[in-house]
Amino acid sequence: MSKPRTIDPVPHASRTDGSAPNARPFRTKEDFVADYLREGILSGRLPRGTRLKQTEIAEEIRLSITPVREAFRILETEGYLASETHRGVIVAPFNASATREINELRIVLETRLALLAMKRMTAEDHTELGELERKFEDADTCEEGEGVRAINYRFHKQLYSLAGQPQTLHFVLVLWARYPFDLINRIGGRPGRAATEHRQLLDALKKADRKAVARSIRSHIDNGWRELQLNLDRP
Repeated sequence: MSKPRTIDPVPHASRTDGSAPNARPFRTKEDFVADYLREGILSGRLPRGTRLKQTEIAEEIRLSITPVREAFRILETEGYLASETHRGVIVAPFNASATREINELRIVLETRLALLAMKRMTAEDHTELGELERKFEDADTCEEGEGVRAINYRFHKQLYSLAGQPQTLHFVLVLWARYPFDLINRIGGRPGRAATEHRQLLDALKKADRKAVARSIRSHIDNGWRELQLNLDRP
C-alpha cells in the first residue's frame, strides 16, 4: 500500500491533483471510496490479483472502516473485486475471452450516454472536460503511466455522469470492470492517440453533432480494442 494521503471524503471532495471541487460529486462516503478504488484498479495502481485489506485502505484515505467495507461490497457486485478462499478480497483478474462482447456493449451504452450528456452540457462542463483532457496529455508527456490511466477514467466517467442516467452508467461501470484499460493504455503511443480521439470527441460535443459524437465514441473504443488484439498477438 502507498503511504497515507489526506483526502477530503465528503461529497464534492477536491482531488489531491487539484481538480475542481465540483468536478466529481459523491453522494456518500462509500461512493467516494468505491470511485477511488475503481480508479486505482483501472489505472493499474492496484494490479489485478492484488489482495486488498479494508484496514489498509481505510488508513490510506483516512476514513473509518465502515464505508470501506460498503465500498468493497459495491465493487464485488460490479466485478472489480472478488473473494477467494484463503486470500480474502482481491482485484478481479482479467478475462480476455469476454472482451469482444464487452467492447460491443460499451459502444452501445457509451454512445447513448455521450449523446444524452451532449444535450445537458453547459459551457462550464465543456471547460472542465477540456481541463481533464489537458491533464491527460500532460501526464502522457511526463510519462506518468498511472496518472494517464487515472485521468482517462475521470474524463469518461465525468462525461457520462452528465447524461443523468445512473442505471446506464452503472452498467458501463460493470463493463469497465471487465475491460483491460490497464493493458491498453500501456501500449506504446496509445495514450497519445487516445488524446487525439478525446479532442475529436470534445469538438463533436461542442458542436452538438450527433453523428460525429457517435462516430467518435465508436472509433475510440474500437481503436483501443484493435490495438490490444495486435499487442496480444505479438510473440
